[in-house]
Amino acid sequence: MASPTSDPERPKLSFFSRVSDNNVMESAADSSREALIGGDESSDAYSVWAVMISFLFPALGGLLYGYDIGATSGATISIESSTLSGTTWYNLSSIEIGLVASGSLYGALIGSVLAFTVADFLGRRRELILSSVLYLIGALVTAFASSFPIMVVGRFVYGIGIGLAMHGAPMYIAETAPSKIRGRLISMKELFIVVGMLLGYSFSSLYVNVVAGWRYMYATSSPICLVMGIGMWWLPPSPRWLLLYAIQENGRLPEAKEIAICSLCRLRGQPVNASSSEEVDAILAELSYVDEVGKATLKEIFQGKCLKALIIGAGLVFFQQVTGQPSVLYYAATILQSAGFSSASDATRVSILLGLLKLVMTGVAVLVVDKLGRRPLLIGGVSTMAISLFLLSSYYALLKDLPLVAVVALLLYVSCYQLSFGPIGWLMISEVFPLRLRGKGLSIAVLVNFASNALVTFAFSPLEALLGTAILFAGFGVITLISLIFIYFIIPETKGLTLEEIEAKIL
Repeated sequence: MASPTSDPERPKLSFFSRVSDNNVMESAADSSREALIGGDESSDAYSVWAVMISFLFPALGGLLYGYDIGATSGATISIESSTLSGTTWYNLSSIEIGLVASGSLYGALIGSVLAFTVADFLGRRRELILSSVLYLIGALVTAFASSFPIMVVGRFVYGIGIGLAMHGAPMYIAETAPSKIRGRLISMKELFIVVGMLLGYSFSSLYVNVVAGWRYMYATSSPICLVMGIGMWWLPPSPRWLLLYAIQENGRLPEAKEIAICSLCRLRGQPVNASSSEEVDAILAELSYVDEVGKATLKEIFQGKCLKALIIGAGLVFFQQVTGQPSVLYYAATILQSAGFSSASDATRVSILLGLLKLVMTGVAVLVVDKLGRRPLLIGGVSTMAISLFLLSSYYALLKDLPLVAVVALLLYVSCYQLSFGPIGWLMISEVFPLRLRGKGLSIAVLVNFASNALVTFAFSPLEALLGTAILFAGFGVITLISLIFIYFIIPETKGLTLEEIEAKIL
């Protein structure tokens, strides 16, 4: 029997007994299939403290992503100032400023591609440890950059960390959380992103009038990177990944099952008991076919269950981005300056107020997502987003003497985004992919998310100049209506289901 203190991250790859392994698989499938379809919740006992600790450290990956968004909105102002940049290369072109603002996004695209190839080999835990290291290196290289090219390298490295973290964190949380509160916990990761934005806006406001303030803005994230890395090193690996890896790599399945049970009990703060063994058996029941079909291939991701999951997940995160939200986030302070806030500090302070609104509304989503469900929040929130976008378009085209219309529409848009697309996009992509294909499938969804984010961020200013603000907001409104149709006909309800039940009942 494997000791719980042995390295649990990777089950040994030597052949133990293929007959014995197959017997374990068949026994698990026979004993667990009925409970799986029937929705048995006996294994959902947990310690709130233990569950929150296992959520906290991966969620810091989201906080660091949000912090980059908030800090960059102030850093782009600081670094362009001839008196406050503290550099001799402050006179940057619009393309160079775009690289500063969007460099981490392009790095995140690289990280998403990297996750596709290495995530299933590393496991969720080690992927998050690697992302924390890249976060730290990227933050320090950016903060201490002696030239513009070095700064861009730091932004790209930090972005690779974002790509890995936003791939690994939803999977780790989804695979370790009790099904009763899985939606709440993954939505709380979005809350951490918003908290990170708020911290970024706050430190931007604090340092924006300090010489070389942009260096302090980026360096401030370093301690959080260390906490994340140490915390993930301490946490156990995902039990679901342990079993999948053991099966795919011809590992010692009985030993992997024992370690998975110990990991699950530690994550739930419970002693080893029969209910934990039953939950692991239910996971094995869904993996009973993997032993025959082997590792996932690229072709399989676009077939069967995974194709359906890919349409749901990638479609949702695509629409999450192409409604214009990234432009508001990455260029918040600059947009506010052009709207009449003359000083940099005024602009960043208003960004803080927007961040507080996002925080409150995301908190509301966290509280109700496992009670109301995913679909009602999506349909209600996105419908109101469409209305607010058409109101903004009407303001710029016809109602310029009524600024209250624009203020109400903007606040309504931000509020409803945080009730719907914001948290539920990340929640759904972490739930819908089958376990065997989850790593690769989710990496494609994350790649779509960051690619569409980068596209909208890059295209916002040229489109505004070409079409005008009124037509641009109307265009976003039309896209939002299309996304509402997609949600109504395609997106399923996953409230209260285990990941194995989602795969068995919905896909």
